[in-house]
Amino acid sequence: MLNRRRVRRWLAGAGVVAVVAASAATLATLLHTAVPAHAASGPISSGRSLSLDTQFYVPQPDHGAIQQIADLRSHQQTSDANLIQRMIQTPQAVWLTGGGPKDVQQAVRQVVHEAAGKRTVPVLVAYDVPGRDCSQYSAGGAATGDDYKAWIDGFAAGLGNAHAVVLVEPDGLALLPTDCGQPDTYDRVSLISYAAHAMLRDPNAAVYLDAGHSAWHATGDIAARLAQAGVLDVQGFFLNVSNYNATQNEAKYGTWVSECIAFANDPEEGGWRLGHYSWCASQYYSPVCTVNPGDFSTWGCTDQWYQQNMGTAVATTHFVVDTSRNGQGPWTPPATHPAGDPQTWCNPPDRGLGLRPTANTGQPLLDAYLWVKIPGESDGQCYRWTSGPLDPVRGTADPAAGQWFPAMALELARNANPPLDVTPKP
Repeated sequence: MLNRRRVRRWLAGAGVVAVVAASAATLATLLHTAVPAHAASGPISSGRSLSLDTQFYVPQPDHGAIQQIADLRSHQQTSDANLIQRMIQTPQAVWLTGGGPKDVQQAVRQVVHEAAGKRTVPVLVAYDVPGRDCSQYSAGGAATGDDYKAWIDGFAAGLGNAHAVVLVEPDGLALLPTDCGQPDTYDRVSLISYAAHAMLRDPNAAVYLDAGHSAWHATGDIAARLAQAGVLDVQGFFLNVSNYNATQNEAKYGTWVSECIAFANDPEEGGWRLGHYSWCASQYYSPVCTVNPGDFSTWGCTDQWYQQNMGTAVATTHFVVDTSRNGQGPWTPPATHPAGDPQTWCNPPDRGLGLRPTANTGQPLLDAYLWVKIPGESDGQCYRWTSGPLDPVRGTADPAAGQWFPAMALELARNANPPLDVTPKP
């Protein structure tokens, strides 16, 4: 069973990139400062959930996007320029990736203040856990566990009582140090639990923990990690950050994860299933019938298992999905590619923007579609099955992680599903 759950080696799941090169010296390296966004009323309702009419915050765009728009207009490519402009005027997350406790406190305070002034809700990403990304493209993080806790305390202090969505450590639980053969020196799960509970000092924050995505861990595996990290004390978990899986897959998987958490924490039925996350059916296996992880039409087998086995358990753990780049679904590498990792998560060609950010999803456990990964920023220098220096699929050298990638930005905008309105907002 273990081999079936690990459908790809650990690197294939490390799709999160560093979007900001953090430094304690300048506040600008800690955040994308904000620009005006639409006004809205009642951003977050009671119970830390998002109201259906929530309007999310629009951060200042990457300087590379502004330069690309100028270049396109100078070459009379007005339609493409409008597409990029529309893309960057869509609400996106603000990533906090380093600096000292006072720096991150000031950065968070500035964002939530500006968002409140526009009656919008910021989506804030805490991304500074020690040993993040298993020393790959987005390597970094705090030097020690104590440094991280101090940084988190600064982050939480910056929130105050502001309305905000807080995503705690993308890939933090789905890609533990032990998953890539490294020692878990600082006890990753306990650090994330500390961060999650620190954010709860803000009574108006909706806090979500990392659950990877539907093509990675089996339902029970990630449910157990989430529970250990304290997901039952916060709003829920997030899926698909910096990845490309179809929204329907993430919605189904997220529902199963929530149901599995409920199943394994239900004291009724004599308590016989408490803690037994591994009993949960998943995208890889269901005792009811044969489920194929690559064929969504077979996932009803797992639905049937939950329908038959939930008993008195009721799923109450909510989740959000990153739809920033999944409009065309995941990339399928050439069937004849040489041996080696195709890095399907890393700057795949011909992808598109997905559903626009909204809290009106029509699904009771799915709180929002969000643009968490900044579309247009590179995932890293993808060498796939080669040793570099070029991306063999694109035939060019991809920008470093977090840098603007004009070719990919234009692909995402042109292939948006649903299509972008090419009329820029005033």
